Amino acid sequence: MKGITSSFNSASNLITEQLKQLPTNPGVYLMRDAEGTILYVGKAADLHHRVKSYFSASQKLSPKLKRLVSRVNDLDFFVTNSEQEALILELNLIKRHRPPYNVRLKDDKTFPYLKINPNEDWPRVYITRRLEEDGGRYFGPFASAKSVRQTLKVIKGIFPFRSCSRTITGTDSKPCLDYHIHHCLGPCIGVVSKQEYAEVIKQVILFLEGKQETVAQELESKMKKAAEALDFEKATLLRDQIQAVNRVIEGQKIATTVRGEQDVIAFASDKNQAYVQVFFIRSGKLIGRESFVLQGTRSEEPHQIMTSFIKQFYASTPYIPPLLLLQHPVEDMPIIKNWLQSKRGAKVDIQVPSRGNKKQLVNIVAENAQQGLEQHKIKQLASPKALADALAEIERELHLPRLPSRMEGYDISNIQGTAAVGSMVVFEKGKSKPSHYRRFRIKTVPSANDYAMLQEVLGRRFKRSLKSDTSTPSAWAVLPDLILIDGGKGQLNTALSIMRKVGVESVPVASLAKENEEIFIPQKTKPIILPRNSRGLQLLQRLRDESHRFALSYHQKLRKRETFASIFDTIPGIGPKRKRSLLKQFGSVRAIKEATEEELTTAKGMTKSLAKKIKQYL
Repeated sequence: MKGITSSFNSASNLITEQLKQLPTNPGVYLMRDAEGTILYVGKAADLHHRVKSYFSASQKLSPKLKRLVSRVNDLDFFVTNSEQEALILELNLIKRHRPPYNVRLKDDKTFPYLKINPNEDWPRVYITRRLEEDGGRYFGPFASAKSVRQTLKVIKGIFPFRSCSRTITGTDSKPCLDYHIHHCLGPCIGVVSKQEYAEVIKQVILFLEGKQETVAQELESKMKKAAEALDFEKATLLRDQIQAVNRVIEGQKIATTVRGEQDVIAFASDKNQAYVQVFFIRSGKLIGRESFVLQGTRSEEPHQIMTSFIKQFYASTPYIPPLLLLQHPVEDMPIIKNWLQSKRGAKVDIQVPSRGNKKQLVNIVAENAQQGLEQHKIKQLASPKALADALAEIERELHLPRLPSRMEGYDISNIQGTAAVGSMVVFEKGKSKPSHYRRFRIKTVPSANDYAMLQEVLGRRFKRSLKSDTSTPSAWAVLPDLILIDGGKGQLNTALSIMRKVGVESVPVASLAKENEEIFIPQKTKPIILPRNSRGLQLLQRLRDESHRFALSYHQKLRKRETFASIFDTIPGIGPKRKRSLLKQFGSVRAIKEATEEELTTAKGMTKSLAKKIKQYL
């Protein structure tokens, strides 16, 4: 390993000469700051070319890399024999040092696994974080101890293996409770042979491999033999096992046709983190899914985020399927494939599907990732302390007269003025209060004018407030401690104007602009910029995003209704009642087009002649 110490920020001849000394071999480089802290670890096929590119005046760097380069004071590098060796070394160094400018899996810990060692006399199924070459079978990795415990609970409820760690002699005087409730075969008291117990462990392994149908068939065969031998108690227990396995199989079915073994991976990103969802498909069934959080993803392209996850995740998993279905491509595809194949010991294919069942499956995983990200963001702010800190920060930074216990968010949604709507979303003590949400159909603004629409919404809301009975805690009666508008300075001034006109100018107002997350408040010409990891900013973003979501969902509902109505207005005999009936029954024009005449007649008020007419018109 060699070291090069300099301030790369100056364009001195010395630095140029030092960069020239970098070898052209493949390897790994480490960038450090003035204190020696490792900022970034990267790999390269050509160290000289790759590292030099960071400091080239002609190279266009992302904002993240510009910040990195401005802090670099020292460089170390390792020369390796190949890019694949560099990949493995890079992974180990990232895991060890967790550099702030690398994309990295959250939590510096080893993933949990379920372990079974079939070579033991009386094998157990237990949780471990250590992968050892001892002949054991490992299943995972799982994202958390909670998810691995849930899986263990499921299989323990189906298969009667031992969960104790005692030494089995077969001479114990009495068994534990598990034996009495049929959750253990009782090897401790000698009532089961090693062969019979090994058969149960074999079924557990098949189950965890996704071969539940095989397990169900074997149990079915045993149940029939027990019944023929008039051992009805054993047959009943086997029947219960079969039913439990079948319930699992039913729950693993997904709404698309897939075959074989594959991992399906997609993610949703937000600011400096990405929420990754992995579906594990085995024997054409979804046997499990896990979620992981990647940190340090700001300014990273989707293919870079996917590459970072693939490398870190499969560096830790004991099993790699023959096919990976990805939402985005990975960098260095040949190197990644060779590395995965060397770990698997067989061919590994990586695909980014663009159509068909595989694309449909990737879309399902991506939607799960998006929903998971939203839940993850909510949980990050859900603790009482986090909410209290966020509200206190908003009060302080926005110069509010009191803690914003009640905040209202407003947004407008329309397309060129059509189906224009507004939303009012309420957060109390940092938590959403859907019962106080309100939506507005724009009535007085005929064309696309978001400012005028915002004034209409706020005017209607606070006129209702002034007329409401303040003794009853309705959505209209309670005045908020803060109003948040989606937008910039223009939207803020528009809101202030109408509130003065209505007579509620004492209510604090702020606007939050999406592009740079700038906060505008009255009497302050420059926007307030809070740190990206600020809890106060995150709470305001949640309020802003929720008001946008609520407005957009109402707008889409109206557009769908209007589109549906305009199409069916041309069909004789289809009036408002039948239109509502068709929409309720089929949900969309497309579904009605695809329905048969016979299916159309199942809608209330429909006849065969009308169904035939609809099919002709559509």
